[in-house]
Amino acid sequence: MPCEIDVLLSDDAGIHAINLDMRGVDRPTDVLSFPMFSLTPGQLPEDVEAMVDPDTGLVPLGDMVISLDRAMSQAEEFGHGIKRELGYLVVHSVLHLLGYDHLDEGPMKQQMRRREEEIMARLLLKR
Repeated sequence: MPCEIDVLLSDDAGIHAINLDMRGVDRPTDVLSFPMFSLTPGQLPEDVEAMVDPDTGLVPLGDMVISLDRAMSQAEEFGHGIKRELGYLVVHSVLHLLGYDHLDEGPMKQQMRRREEEIMARLLLKR
């Protein structure tokens, strides 16, 4: 099913303000994800047709905000390029929009990390 995601590229100050306003967290971060729906990882919803925006024909998955400041500093910190870092942040955020999470150190986080690595390898953006 074709989907759409609203993406905002920001700086640390902008993402800090959004993080504080939307999540009550008083600091910048690298990426924020705001899902439109509560989805189960790896499962297509039974009512997916009802999720389609009639004006666009697309399923709106939600919003993504990326701090370019943070992406650049993390690329340098981790010793890889900005393309790889931005690719990772986009993949990470899309997985959140699709219902994946990493709230604990258990199976949910392992499932998300596995999917991140699979997708990054397919995009030729491995570590």
